[in-house]
Amino acid sequence: MPMTGLMLLSLLGGVALAWWLLLRARQPLANWWRHHRDGERVQVEDALKHVYECEYQGRICTWQSLSGVLGLSSGRALALLQRLVALGLVVSSADDGACRLTPAGRRDALRVIRIHRLWERYLAEETGLAATDWHAVADRREHNTTWEQAQALASQMGHPRYDPHGDPIPTADGEMPPPRGQPLSQLAPGTWAEIVHLEDEPPAVYAQLLAQGLQVGMHVRVFESGAERIRFEVDGEEHVLAPIMAANLAVQALAGDAGGRPHLALSLLSPGEHGRVRGISPLCVGVARRRFFDLGLVPGTRITVEMRSRHGDPTAYRIRGALIAFRREQAELIQVEREAEVLSR
Repeated sequence: MPMTGLMLLSLLGGVALAWWLLLRARQPLANWWRHHRDGERVQVEDALKHVYECEYQGRICTWQSLSGVLGLSSGRALALLQRLVALGLVVSSADDGACRLTPAGRRDALRVIRIHRLWERYLAEETGLAATDWHAVADRREHNTTWEQAQALASQMGHPRYDPHGDPIPTADGEMPPPRGQPLSQLAPGTWAEIVHLEDEPPAVYAQLLAQGLQVGMHVRVFESGAERIRFEVDGEEHVLAPIMAANLAVQALAGDAGGRPHLALSLLSPGEHGRVRGISPLCVGVARRRFFDLGLVPGTRITVEMRSRHGDPTAYRIRGALIAFRREQAELIQVEREAEVLSR
């Protein structure tokens, strides 16, 4: 091959190598840019949620509150606020620095909140994920779920109105119902009420409320309410909370005797006793809840405690003619009335 041919071949090979190296170098750069762009979008959406929640709760939002909630330095929080203003999503008062959503900002905030709460509802009903993990997982999924996917999720669950903590889910049209209930600490002693909201932040307080077996939908009655403690009953068992903890639990008084018929956990009945199912505890969700319904455990079903195992667990129950064994933690999720109490009414 002539010398000129060799030189041309070498030149073409060099160009091909340079092009290959350039393509390889551009991929990490493209990935970095995509990650940086997504990170900015997540910060914007988290900031909009915070501003909306402040407005919803009647609090003032400032760059300082943004800094605290999002874990940003003062400089980065101020830069984020300036970006929100530039995007036309927020207006900031020159007098007190208070941030308020524009109509566009409110629309975007409600979209993210709707997706977040739909995911929390889905995780509670359709998975075995621990309640303490719902919020964190929904926090991640809210940023990469499309509006169409969120609508499909809502349709699959029958368009729920509330998330598992009792927070309202914004409608597809952007309507947000007002908050329900009052703090448990304000409930008059002797009054029956339903738990309508369980605050999931801060996580440590939420975990303590869950550890007490408390959940949205349960009926409570206050025995004693003071500056040092609040003593109340839930499902036939007594609980005690400090007022600062009880403030994270909202209740709504029940009309008439709607809550005046006390129920208790099936696990509290002794062998030989009979009960009628009142319901399944709100703590029971997903597959476990459906299994109870498949066994015929609907309101009014008669249950007889037949026998306990030698070690006290499990216990055999007569349900619709069949003998079924439940472990104690399963029986605690079935709400019943003693049959003598049912017949006396």
